[in-house]
Amino acid sequence: MHIVVCIKQVPDSSQIRVHPVTNTIMRQGVPAVVNPYDLFSLEEALRLKDRVGGRVTVLCMGPPQAEMALRKAISFGADHAILVTDRAFAGSDTLATSFALASAVRQIGRDMAVDLVFCGKQTIDGDTAQVGPGIAKRLDLQLLTYVSQIDAVDPERREIVVRRRAEGGVQVLKTRLPCLITMLEGSNELRFATQAGIFRAARYPVQRWDSKAAGIEDPSRVGLKGSPTVVRKVFAPTPNTQRADLISCESGTPEDLAATLLAKLTTRNPELAALLGRAGMQETGR
Repeated sequence: MHIVVCIKQVPDSSQIRVHPVTNTIMRQGVPAVVNPYDLFSLEEALRLKDRVGGRVTVLCMGPPQAEMALRKAISFGADHAILVTDRAFAGSDTLATSFALASAVRQIGRDMAVDLVFCGKQTIDGDTAQVGPGIAKRLDLQLLTYVSQIDAVDPERREIVVRRRAEGGVQVLKTRLPCLITMLEGSNELRFATQAGIFRAARYPVQRWDSKAAGIEDPSRVGLKGSPTVVRKVFAPTPNTQRADLISCESGTPEDLAATLLAKLTTRNPELAALLGRAGMQETGR
């Protein structure tokens, strides 16, 4: 079984700042990390490899420094790593990114057919959750999003059974391979890298592909030329300076505590008090 895991190196969201004049994200001096959602997909791919065997190839599109993210994946147990990097990719939105990654996955499949493609649910820098479905659409793969657990996989029968979290419950789905899966956060716990894996990652020659090596014949479909999305403004949310209040009552019973809380809320929000008053009058009228 051949599994491809798409990962992305992103800036640490806890340290991102917005320029006060240009309203653009200031990336200088901000440490880069592997997108946390992608790590759940990487771990699930490694578990499938432990269960049924096969090969795990990690794919990343980004600048040359994104090679560190791939080396980290190698230290956890991935077999191969490919970095798709080219100046032509600069400024790519989700449409152009999914096109470039789908082309790279197609090129990887020429060496060994791809059975499964894993992506994170979304990235913490874009939060669109569009790249995974975009890759599936371009490669004509079955798409399984928000997967919380993989129950069974049968490489010989080319079938996989997963549990997908949906509104109102959990769906148990079975589909044929190949398919693309986006894993839900908290679905597993990433293993620790072994000493041998760390040494292997340090020595591993990460393969670098430019746009031509990735199979992209039309450069107008990547980068700014292939990105119809236009960002009008980037801004930081206003921090909440209001402190939390400690609400207590002498009796400590749930009823008295609820009454104290309600009185506090209605005092601060006259509209809420008026709304509750109207609701009480309607209830009395009944």
